[in-house]
Amino acid sequence: MQSTLTWPLEGSRRAPGWIYTDPSIYAREQERIFGGRSWNYVGLTAEIPHKGDFLQTYVGENPVVVVRDQENQFRVLVNRCTHRGSQFCIEPRGHVEGFTCPYHQWSFGLDGTLKSVPFRRGIRGKGGMSECFDPADHGLESLSVAVRHGVIFASYAKDTPPLEEYLGPTILSYFDRVCDGRPLQVLGRMRHRVHANWKLQVENLKDTTHAALLHAFYVKFGIWRSDQNTEVKVGPGGGSSVLVSTASFKPVVEDEAITPDFDLADKRLIAFQREFEHGTGAILTIWPNLIILQQLNLLAMRHVRPDGPNACVKTWTFFGYQDEAPELRQKRLMQANLLGPAGLVTIDDNEVLAMAQDGATAAPFANTVLEAGKGSGDADHLMTESAVRAFFDCYRGVMDL
Repeated sequence: MQSTLTWPLEGSRRAPGWIYTDPSIYAREQERIFGGRSWNYVGLTAEIPHKGDFLQTYVGENPVVVVRDQENQFRVLVNRCTHRGSQFCIEPRGHVEGFTCPYHQWSFGLDGTLKSVPFRRGIRGKGGMSECFDPADHGLESLSVAVRHGVIFASYAKDTPPLEEYLGPTILSYFDRVCDGRPLQVLGRMRHRVHANWKLQVENLKDTTHAALLHAFYVKFGIWRSDQNTEVKVGPGGGSSVLVSTASFKPVVEDEAITPDFDLADKRLIAFQREFEHGTGAILTIWPNLIILQQLNLLAMRHVRPDGPNACVKTWTFFGYQDEAPELRQKRLMQANLLGPAGLVTIDDNEVLAMAQDGATAAPFANTVLEAGKGSGDADHLMTESAVRAFFDCYRGVMDL
């Protein structure tokens, strides 16, 4: 079956359905993308502010623990005891002096080193670990870590390029646009599971044409129109890109599909206070599965975790800046209603992505069409699928497809 999985001759202007459904492709993604030379988002330093604070998350489908150690360094440890493979960390987040596996009580320091093993010398001179057992050889698996302006990334590879080089100057500038060095503060979290392959969700944020067609809420209140000022920028290798757009706040009143007398009883939901030099919205997708979202005054990290070939888990971490005015913070909290599992906008995507997954499952050897615009580079308009094509240029290279 694997030999039949051949990419279409049109290259990245087509995407075959089997990349969203085939178990062998999914397994290769775990090895080559998430287990390869990628910087994977794992959390914010603001989520673990003190020594001993930790949170659980995932790199690909593999569970990891992000912890601030006694030296104030950030560690990313694979959540797998080196004794018998049990997950040693159960709680989603918290504070500890160290980690102890519940199965056989092997204990580890915050840096992953093995500290103690029960009955290592046996009982009354009988049994115990062999003479060649050295605790230094059995610490927890630790990933490479990169931290920039309060955002933590991890990589299984030891030779992943520095984060700044990995992102490239253009993508880095948009990263620093939002994460500019000011201390961040987490405002809330949401999580939901969607019946769609993880790539469908990442593509969705690179797809510039659907927003003004699918999201009637955006169009009704002029937050997103197809004719508004837009920039599409693609990073080195194509995997990362950014879409920056400026709302007109002028509704498309002639569209009869949008109920003409529909309005908001509370306009605070879309009240906008200018914060950045340009753009009322910036959607930054960082290879492989992080979206940094600025929409109006809303700021969020959207982490798309693969959960088998046919599903993904989206975790939203809404944030602001520690020193911001209370009025601005209230805007961020109010606008969180646009997104998340029951958001006035996200709910559209969740439903249509599930429909796309069903389509790929029913016809794995049919191809999607990516012909809008030209090439796989930058654009100054919304009528292009160049960022999606660039994503697949990167994907095919890493996956050897």
